[in-house]
Amino acid sequence: MIVLKSAEEIGKMRTASRIVAEVLMLLEETIKPGMTTKDLDRMAEEKIRKLGGKPAFKGYRGFQATLCTSVNEEIVHGIPSSRVLKAGDIIGVDCGAIFEGYYGDAAKTLPVGKIDEESAKLIQVTKEALEKGVQEVQAGNRIGDIAAVIQRHAESHGYGVVRDFVGHGIGRQLHEEPQVPNFGLPHTGLRLSPGMVLALEPMFNLGTHEVKILEDGWTAVTADGKRSAHFEHTVALTPQGGEVLSIL
Repeated sequence: MIVLKSAEEIGKMRTASRIVAEVLMLLEETIKPGMTTKDLDRMAEEKIRKLGGKPAFKGYRGFQATLCTSVNEEIVHGIPSSRVLKAGDIIGVDCGAIFEGYYGDAAKTLPVGKIDEESAKLIQVTKEALEKGVQEVQAGNRIGDIAAVIQRHAESHGYGVVRDFVGHGIGRQLHEEPQVPNFGLPHTGLRLSPGMVLALEPMFNLGTHEVKILEDGWTAVTADGKRSAHFEHTVALTPQGGEVLSIL
């Protein structure tokens, strides 16, 4: 069931989402070769709590960290550890926060030091696709309009669009209806209306769309070992149109 949010509820989600945006900005400014993914996780939790929020992922379905840290061929749900980041790596950092019972969720893929042109282009195109998806969050449009524009942008550059993981509604729960795929046909699916809040999150691979899950039960990697990028925003559909909540 999809529950439309009031202006007050969206206000709380805006605060939660801006906490997440603050965390991602901190990580982007700080990340460098020699850090571990656990270092990033510790920084993120400290920042969330300092800003008056609670980590949304910690304890969720048994996940034991504040961030998902997904390096190179890892797509999503990588677990922070003692892994040392090297120059040339790319890392997807996915963060969620709770503020007064409401959730915010966002992600971005960051370079570690100087990266190759192929990885830089993958990051840029995935970010662009998220921006194009956000533009489709308008009253009267459908979920398929978001999905189609994201898929079209990926495939125009020859990238695989991950199908096993999708965007989602968000509110008093981290994952709510509806699902928001990154592939599909325009003018299909649920019609959008004010009060909906969606987490859009394109995931593109340099190779095929196929994935596999590692033995830890969480980390999803590309089946062919090629790199992947992931971006996400929490977006509210207000009477004035789509509003990205997870920006500063």
